[in-house]
Amino acid sequence: MDADVSSAFPTMLPFSEEREQQQPERLPDWQEAVAGRLFRALAPRLRGRRPRVPRRLAPFYRCSVPRPLGGELRATWFPAGGGVPARGAVLLAPPWHEWGQAFLHYYGRIEALRAAGYHALTFDPAGLGESGAPVGLADRDLEAAILELRRRAPGMPLHFWGVSFGGYWAHPALTRTDAICGAVFEDVAVHLIDWSKRMIPAGWPCYLFFQKVLRSAYRYLDLRRHAPHLRVGAAAYIGGGRDRGVPGTDTRELARLAGGRALVIPEADHLEALRKARDRVSSFVLETFKSVSTASGASA
Repeated sequence: MDADVSSAFPTMLPFSEEREQQQPERLPDWQEAVAGRLFRALAPRLRGRRPRVPRRLAPFYRCSVPRPLGGELRATWFPAGGGVPARGAVLLAPPWHEWGQAFLHYYGRIEALRAAGYHALTFDPAGLGESGAPVGLADRDLEAAILELRRRAPGMPLHFWGVSFGGYWAHPALTRTDAICGAVFEDVAVHLIDWSKRMIPAGWPCYLFFQKVLRSAYRYLDLRRHAPHLRVGAAAYIGGGRDRGVPGTDTRELARLAGGRALVIPEADHLEALRKARDRVSSFVLETFKSVSTASGASA
């Protein structure tokens, strides 16, 4: 079956009916702390051993990213492929997976970016891989990683590619910075609690508590409130037609609100789009980045 691709990149939506809501404000510290602890208590448990960076991805350099609330994030820098002039840099954010950033070292993401002339930076959000214990919500880790990307590629166009958890938490972060030119979001739910209701229905008492008691936090987690305010030049969304937790309708809705494009791979389940349709997905991502060819030049 052919992939379901929305129309070509439209002009980013004006602040009219689609942007009538004000940009969501960060939660007060105490609400963020409570929401963060409850969210992590509800998150799927992670088990297993993290693989090393494959030798085929050499050269690469391990590094650390300082967190704004203390501690460090473990990261890996992959310079652009030899013989290809560097045209930009891409931050890759992983899903909630036992491998952490190592998930991004497989399935061809880094190879495709390097071949096209992009540096790549992967990292472990707090609580994943080798990074320390989380404090607050994960959008703070995305902001720290964006600052590190800009430090390593000064003056170059910067882009973002986030998968599931990584793409989800990038939404609030990318409403507060002009540093990113093109952003791609893969398998991103419109709301983490709603995703949990679909995938782990037995946790309904906790979800109800979150929705009714932590109302401000529940509203903050709704990406439909963030997507219209993304400060990026181009946004694109990728999903799987067989993904029960992130149906194609949600992928298209976020793309519509962000003024971007959507690609739904009919035969793919969650985290399978690249494995099922590597060439289609890679081309879609690179087209997104190429559609915004100049750096935004603003501060994070």
